[in-house]
Amino acid sequence: MGHGLTVTGNLETEGELRVHGKVLGQIRADRLVIEKDGAVEGDMVARDAHIGGRMNGRVFAVNVTIDASADVRGRIFHTTVSVASGARIDGRMPWRPVNYFETLETLPETQP
Repeated sequence: MGHGLTVTGNLETEGELRVHGKVLGQIRADRLVIEKDGAVEGDMVARDAHIGGRMNGRVFAVNVTIDASADVRGRIFHTTVSVASGARIDGRMPWRPVNYFETLETLPETQP
């Protein structure tokens, strides 16, 4: 996804998705990378998630890497997580076993 591009809706791929622009909606990918200049508002589901930009929503990923440039607001459901010094996180990071993600067909409802 290119710089300056805004996508509204749900995105799904079996491969890798790199976000340089803005996504308003749900993303499902094997590997998702939010670049330093990228932003996502909505839920994301991936085997591997790498966040370098802004994320506002829920992350469901087995492996999560959060860069120093990241600004994350929401919940990060993970098995492993790596957070670089300087990253901003406003939310919770509940641990989940790998089999939780293997059976994740529908996302749990958002809690108020």
